[in-house]
This record gives sequence, C-alpha cells and structure tokens, in this order.
Amino acid sequence: MDSPASFWNTFSAAFTHTNVPNITWAELLLSLAAAVVLSIPRRSWRYFGLLATATHELGHAFAALTSGQRLSGIRLRLDHSGTTTAYSRSRLAAAWSCFWGYPVPALAGAAFVWSGLNGWGPAAVAASALVLTASLLFLRNLAGFAITGAAIAATGALTFLAPPTAVGHAAVILGLALLVAAVRDLVKLTQVHLRHRDRLNTSDAYLLYRATSVPSGIWIALFTLLVAGSWLVAWQPIVEILRQGA
Repeated sequence: MDSPASFWNTFSAAFTHTNVPNITWAELLLSLAAAVVLSIPRRSWRYFGLLATATHELGHAFAALTSGQRLSGIRLRLDHSGTTTAYSRSRLAAAWSCFWGYPVPALAGAAFVWSGLNGWGPAAVAASALVLTASLLFLRNLAGFAITGAAIAATGALTFLAPPTAVGHAAVILGLALLVAAVRDLVKLTQVHLRHRDRLNTSDAYLLYRATSVPSGIWIALFTLLVAGSWLVAWQPIVEILRQGA
C-alpha cells in the first residue's frame, strides 16, 4: 500500500459484492478433501487446530460481551486448550457465554462457505481480520498473541494481495475445514464424558451442568444440533454444485 488512503480503499472494497466464483464439482470435492486434510491428520491439526481453538474462545468472548459480562481476558495455548475469563453476577449470563464455544466454529464455517459461494468471500475474510485484531485487546498470554497474529497475517494477506475470486475459493475451504473441526471437537468432547471422566473439568458441557443442573448430555445434544444445522446450511449450495456436475 503506497498511502493510508489506498490501504483503506482496498480494505473497504473487500466488503462489496464480487463475482461469484466459478467452482466446479471437481474443485468442490478437492476443497472438501483439503478441509479434511487440515482438520483430521495429527500433523496438520497441530496447526489448524489452533485456529479452531481461537474461534471457540472468541465464541465465549462474544457471548460474554453481548450478555453484559466483564471480559477479563482470553488465553490460547499451543496444546489446543484455551480459557476465556468473564465476570457476571448472573448465573444465566455465565451459562450463556459458556455455551457458545463448541457451536461457533461450525457457525463460522457455514458463514464462510455461504459467503464464498455467493460472492461475499472477501467480506467474510476482511471481517475476520477485524474481529481477530479486536481480540488482541483481550489476549493475556504470548501464545495467544502468536496464534492470533498468524491468523491476522493470513487474513490480511488474502484481503490485500489476493484477487477476490481467489479469496472466495479460500473462504469455502476455510469454512469446510472449520465445519470438520467442529465435528472433531464434538467427538473429543463426547469421549471425555464416556472414557476420560477424570478430565470433566475441561468440558464446557460439564461446566454448564455445574452451573445449571441440566445434565451434560443435554448440552452435548444442543451442541450437536447446532453443528448439524450449520452443516445443513453449508451443504445446500454444495449439493447444487455437485448436481450440476453429475
């Protein structure tokens, strides 16, 4: 960027509607494969899982802010764990912010897929850069800054250096990867309750049970319902592309 004005013009232009990317059924299948490669193998999950954790914690943080709680800070760790600390006198508000962790990566993933397939991919990526930048105010550890800084660099590079159609393609892949990641994390959560009950204190479902007396299984079912609904929303345009290629 050769001036602040051109920087701003490029950034603001990302929020305008662009041409819908021409994604073929073959490319869509490759995008699905890329999403699985990012979210399933341990080597790639070691890195992409950090973004999924950041999205999870941002879900807690946003819910805390929208329910009037005082957000103290967010900590992200390289072992894929994270903590969002908020203070509230309302048990209902505390439960509200505790709930919006596991569903948010899936909801964000569906939003990315829909945006990418409808000409709003650059807007979704630029908005993500803004949210990530704002989250720097609440980060409280070095790993959190490193993880978030890397995500800001990636979304910034897409916004300022990549053509809009390429950003649309990237948004679809990122969205699908977050959707797969949400399922992976749900499976891990379920395993904690079924096989590793010594780790229950790390489970949002268990913390919700402690706060509300509603059984953990109900909360896991609600998480699953929202993740499944996100997949359904994202799958509708995907099916149409696959049908056209059939």
